[in-house]
Amino acid sequence: QPTHATITFYNSFARTYEGHGSDRAIVAGLLGMATDDVRIREAFDHAKAAGLQYTFQGVGNASTMHPNTIRLQLRDEHTGHAVEVVGQSRGGGVIRIVEVDGFPADFSASLHTLIIDADDVPGSIAFIASVIAHDDCNIATMFVSRKGKHDAARQFIEMDSGLRPITLDYLRQLRWVHRVTYIPTID
Repeated sequence: QPTHATITFYNSFARTYEGHGSDRAIVAGLLGMATDDVRIREAFDHAKAAGLQYTFQGVGNASTMHPNTIRLQLRDEHTGHAVEVVGQSRGGGVIRIVEVDGFPADFSASLHTLIIDADDVPGSIAFIASVIAHDDCNIATMFVSRKGKHDAARQFIEMDSGLRPITLDYLRQLRWVHRVTYIPTID
């Protein structure tokens, strides 16, 4: 749960986000509300009550970006954890996450999503896939990005079903894994 958020809307999003309610929807999402939550209308009030500080920015002419792009710079002042996410609204509630902390990405987060930060070691992708398979979980999509050969790598894995806590704990204990982030679907 972030305590601070800088939310930047690009291109046509920069001109329409207030009128379409995207500003309230994003703040509601940061508070963990589902897309059909009736409290979205009062998201700003809920953010204030939760201690979430946020600012909106608009960049109307970013020609290299999708027309409906958003950048979220999030920070939790209590833990010091920060994350930057770039996403695209494809219309009809469909989104695509295209970058996380400078790593290119390609996932929707509409399925159970696993993000693994690790060293770029031979066999790591196959090993992670095997661990997931042993938890009776099917990989729907996988996108791997790395800073360079034998450098930092990030795996973005979308799965049809969720992982058990023991599996996540096991992955976190691997010496070459630095961080495991798990985003389950909201039921």
